[in-house]
Amino acid sequence: MKILLLSDIHGNFPALQAVTKQLGAERYDCIINSGDSTVYAPFPNQVLDWLQDHDVISIAGNTDRKVKKLLRGKKFKKPSKEEKRVMYTATASTLTTDNSAWLQQLKKKQYLNMEGRKIGIFHGSPAHADEFLFPDTPTGRFASLAENCPADIVLVGHSHTPFYKSVQDTLFVNPGSVGRMFDGDPRASCAELILEPDSLAVVHHRIPYPIDEVVAEIRRQGLPDIYCTMYRQGRKLN
Repeated sequence: MKILLLSDIHGNFPALQAVTKQLGAERYDCIINSGDSTVYAPFPNQVLDWLQDHDVISIAGNTDRKVKKLLRGKKFKKPSKEEKRVMYTATASTLTTDNSAWLQQLKKKQYLNMEGRKIGIFHGSPAHADEFLFPDTPTGRFASLAENCPADIVLVGHSHTPFYKSVQDTLFVNPGSVGRMFDGDPRASCAELILEPDSLAVVHHRIPYPIDEVVAEIRRQGLPDIYCTMYRQGRKLN
């Protein structure tokens, strides 16, 4: 069984298109998305349309949850910087009725059974939706999460940092960010999970995409120009 792993698309449809064009969405038995599908790049409807059209198994990340609050008429305290807040309000105001409804029904986590393994899908970690996991997170932390999570494979996102590691017979995988990498390499990041009856494998990919399309749309919509710089550099600057 071959599974395409996505996370942190952040409304970046040109990046998502580049990933699926190069890898071929039809090659996979399943596509799983670990959240933060919206906010920061200006193509939320195109991203959400694509996820639904391709029956992608998705959960809500922290940016999605804040958009959900706005859609329900609620407010949020963080982020406090206006240049960040405007990206949330712009997303919420442009979502179609159908996409608003689809986003609203997304949960913070999900479990699946595939090829005899239990897969847990989370944004931050099994313990907390906003916890950051990195390759150098202490092994003891991964061990604690493994002990308390009823999954053989734990899929996460949130840190925008691709990695995989096995701790106490639990495989942790972060595919990185499709839409907004922070490591100085602006290319989209994703991963493949290949499940066989007696083995498994993880393959990470970095894929170039037309950043100029994102920059042009940010400027067309009058959104903060600092995001143009961030997408070009592949770095977080605020």
